[in-house]
Amino acid sequence: MTVNGSDDVLLVHGGTPLEGEIRVRGAKNLVPKAMVAALLGSEPSRLRNVPDIRDVRVVRGLLQLHGVTVRPGEEPGELVLDPSHVESANVADIDAHAGSSRIPILFCGPLLHRLGHAFIPGLGGCDIGGRPIDFHFEVLRQFGAKIEKRADGQYLEAPQRLRGTKIQLPYPSVGATEQVLLTAVLAEGVTELANAAVEPEIEDLICVLQKMGAIIAMDTDRTIRITGVDSLGGYTHAALPDRLEAASWASAALATEGNIYVKGAQQRSMMTFLNTYRKVGGAFAIDDEGIRFWHPGGQLKSIALETDVHPGFQTDWQQPLVVALTQATGLSIVHETVYESRLGFTSALNQMGAHIQLYRECLGGSHCRFGQRNFLHSAVVSGPTRLQGADLVIPDLRGGFSYLIAALAAQGTSRVHGIDLINRGYENFMEKLMELGAKVELPGKALG
Repeated sequence: MTVNGSDDVLLVHGGTPLEGEIRVRGAKNLVPKAMVAALLGSEPSRLRNVPDIRDVRVVRGLLQLHGVTVRPGEEPGELVLDPSHVESANVADIDAHAGSSRIPILFCGPLLHRLGHAFIPGLGGCDIGGRPIDFHFEVLRQFGAKIEKRADGQYLEAPQRLRGTKIQLPYPSVGATEQVLLTAVLAEGVTELANAAVEPEIEDLICVLQKMGAIIAMDTDRTIRITGVDSLGGYTHAALPDRLEAASWASAALATEGNIYVKGAQQRSMMTFLNTYRKVGGAFAIDDEGIRFWHPGGQLKSIALETDVHPGFQTDWQQPLVVALTQATGLSIVHETVYESRLGFTSALNQMGAHIQLYRECLGGSHCRFGQRNFLHSAVVSGPTRLQGADLVIPDLRGGFSYLIAALAAQGTSRVHGIDLINRGYENFMEKLMELGAKVELPGKALG
């Protein structure tokens, strides 16, 4: 992350309610994975509702390195991916394109099926807690892959066709579930995945794979059964909207006492968030095109909140909403059970005038992996507090957008460093800020 270049710094003049209309397109947590899935096919695929975000550009580059033709479709936000000529890629090129993204780990299964080998460089990603990739490699070993650790990354081989297996996830990890799906569909025999993640983005990936010819059954007990097939075709698919981005803008409306119509937002995948939003005192109205979120006036209410895997309250919803909770009356309790380090962003909010205390104890009743492991994973937010502008350095994607919300809600001017990180998951967020009346500028280059 760069903190010195002026292009990566945003001046935010706070205190103005965000009002207007913006659109969210396909989910960051689905689109790059659907692009990887195209590698499995013998025919071109057509993916619609694709956002222009950095993760998409990273995967596009990696696919092209491996011989996949990626071109724009006939309509905006459409990509056509042709995997007819998949080939090996240069190790240095893979490393250069991967950058800080963790997406390359999901190339393993498809490349093993198509080429018999794969190379994965060292991986980065947001620093929000342990997201061990060792489990990905252990899963691939169970399918029959041979893995050799080298100085520049991991080299994988499949001497024979990968074969189905039984896998029990210790935790319903989204990434591990994606890895199993993308590997099992062309493996010989049946794969049974227990304690799988069942997020809407996982279901949408399963829809993509089924369109390609995969046989995948989801049980109500978090078990997914995949019957391997000999070959897959292409798909035509419109990605589900990004419920995480939609919730971020909803929290921005609440924190700035604004009114934002989020076109493309869908109720079904946001029901848990909408219930919590209403409990805090936020208002929303749903129609066929999207959801309008606004602050109805009066005091916001403090709440007790625990994050969890779907269908619980998503961890990616937590950080933006915490900014709004600094404006709620009373004590709000937040128990983070998914990423142990996700509350680290609150120290900057305290510098702005918030009163947030972190605890190592589990302040909630949900099962939690972190209770005896000395992580600051619970928070008590005392409000309301007046936020003041400050110098902020963005720590991660959702934390970064949360800093942006805090700066917009604060009195005075904030300097937000590292805004390029927000481009990983928020399409055209600068333009959207302008459309909503935010007073922001790049140093030496006025935007509004």
